[in-house]
Amino acid sequence: MANYWLVKSEPSVYSIDDLQRDGRTHWDGVRNYQARNIMRDKMKKGDLVLFYHSNANPPGVVGMAKVVRTGYPDHTARDPQSNYYDPKSTEEDPRWYMVDIEFVEKFPRLVSLPEIKDHPQLQEMVLVRRSRLSVQPVRPHEFETIVSLARKS
Repeated sequence: MANYWLVKSEPSVYSIDDLQRDGRTHWDGVRNYQARNIMRDKMKKGDLVLFYHSNANPPGVVGMAKVVRTGYPDHTARDPQSNYYDPKSTEEDPRWYMVDIEFVEKFPRLVSLPEIKDHPQLQEMVLVRRSRLSVQPVRPHEFETIVSLARKS
């Protein structure tokens, strides 16, 4: 049974349009232990992912991706030229992990954070309760509700 997730990215850093163009990318640079643990231990090949634009006006869910490679060490943590460099992360003892995701769909419309917060079926979402987490679980009914809202004209 597939799991569902939400990943956040600032559109000026990496947008749904970038993912659509690239087709596939590694989800690197996550430097939060809870999000790291999700990518390392819980995200599985075939899981579906809501793609969320943060630091946007308005922020919201803009598309869907799927996990195509499970967690593996984030090489950017060992690159001194990277913004995500962590000198404590080594090849023998990697501190940070990433997954690969593949583009599935750009939604016809954005489902904004205010709309999500106002929707009665989405009140318990991690996004609403603990919004700062950049990789987070989504319950099946929350996933289906957001996809349904995104496809309404």
